[in-house]
Parts: sequence; structure tokens; C-alpha cells
Amino acid sequence: MSDNTLGAYLRARRELVRPEDAGLRVTGVRRTPGLRREEVATLAGISADYYLRLEQGRDRNPSAQVLDAIARVLGLDATATAYLHGLAGTTAGATRSPSGPRTRRARRPERVPTGTLQLLEVVGLPAFVENRAFDVLAANPLATALAPGMRAGENRLRTMFLSRTDQERFPDWEDQMGGMVAAFRSSIGTDVDDPAITTLVGELSLGSEDFRRLWARHDVRPLAGGAVRMWHPEVGELELRREKLAIGGTDGQLLVLHHAEPGSSSARALALLGSLAATTARAVP
Repeated sequence: MSDNTLGAYLRARRELVRPEDAGLRVTGVRRTPGLRREEVATLAGISADYYLRLEQGRDRNPSAQVLDAIARVLGLDATATAYLHGLAGTTAGATRSPSGPRTRRARRPERVPTGTLQLLEVVGLPAFVENRAFDVLAANPLATALAPGMRAGENRLRTMFLSRTDQERFPDWEDQMGGMVAAFRSSIGTDVDDPAITTLVGELSLGSEDFRRLWARHDVRPLAGGAVRMWHPEVGELELRREKLAIGGTDGQLLVLHHAEPGSSSARALALLGSLAATTARAVP
């Protein structure tokens, strides 16, 4: 993976901005997708040479004010702006720390708190715990029955992009995969050079053209729940809500739950799936 993550991010986002959206009048044929480097520099109030050095990785210590100006030109939202500052080791709206870019924080052991494990057993809903890299650390039987990728030891990105079985469980898979990659980039933050992350991204890039294309966009979106439509071979289609709850005292672990509108056909299908999963569990010696 490139060691110039700041430059790669700036270039990817610059190429996605239409000149007219930045207030520029377009005349003639443009050979460059999106904005030109000198256009970003002019709109941000910095020199073209300085911006070029940022993209090329020859200057990796921009001030927070410069990054804020560039973020405005590129149309970045709060999450993407914070990610940009993280790549440079600054804080949005603040001056640079005299210590310079932050170092990667030490990882804590990937242990799910005992209380959370107990909650998985009694919650009565499909639920699992994932870490910042979307590795599933623990899951209850109902979650695994809902989708095979919701199983301890799996990685949700890997199963979603490389497993046809899991893709078939999500009828809107093609619409969801962009948001999933963007949320993954937000989740890992500046740890893009972590060996485990590098290995995962490399595997997905080799195995999935869709992932490779989406990863190159450098989209960043906040981790959030939302509506999700699923299909199960035994109970049919389900319209669910996915909730993501931060687990205190961990390095970014989330408790992910799926639930249906009470009294809906999806709630009845989920209850039936729970009965089937319980029957299967009792049948296992």
C-alpha cells in the first residue's frame, strides 16, 4: 500500500469534484477529471507548487488551516474532513501539535467484554460484535442464521465482496457496498498501513473489481445503522433496521443488532428464523 496516503486521498477526492460545483466556468475540452491541481490551490488560497508537494508526498506537514481550506474546495463533509486531518496528524479547526503527526496507537487485545457476550445470549435479536476492521469477534446463533458472514472469525468485508452466498442474502448489495467501503475507511482511520489492514485490502483488491474501484475513490462516511433489506432461503424477505452501538472500554468495538418493526411480516419471519435456529442448535450433539 502507498506510503503517501495523504496525497492519494487528495488526488482521489480532487478528481471527483466537478469544476462547475466548485464555481468554475468550463470552456473547451478538459483532459483532467475533476479539478486541476492549480484550481484547487487557487480556490484554497495556497500556491500551486505547495499543493503539488502535498499530493506528491514531498510535504507532509500542512497546517490545520490549509487542510480546512482544501476540504472546503473538495466539498468534504465533517467526517471526511476529520479523516483528512487524521492522515496529516492534525485536528480539524486547531493548530498543529508541536509533536507533529500522531503515531499509530497501540492495539489492545481483541477481547469482547464479558457483559457484552452475555448480552448476545439473551438479547433475542440477531447480534454480533465487530472490531474496527470489520472482523466479527462474537455472534449469537440468530445472527449466523440470518447471514453466514455474521459468524465469529469472519470478516464482513471479505464475505460481502468475495462470498456469493452472503451477497445473495442482500438484494440491495450493489447499492450498499459503496457505503460499506466508505464506513470501513472511516473506521480504520489513519491505520491504513497496519499489516492486518494492508493484507485485507490487498486480498479484496485482487479478488474484487468492485472493491478495488470503490477503495480508489477514498470515500469516507460515518459508521451508522440504517435500513437493510435481506433475503433468507427459509423465511423469505426481511426489512430490518441495523443498529450499531459502541462498546465502552474497547478499541472501537461495536455491537451490531438487527430488528424489525413490531407486528410486521419481517418480525414474524425473524421469529420463525429464531425458532429454526433454536431447533438446529438443539439437534447438534
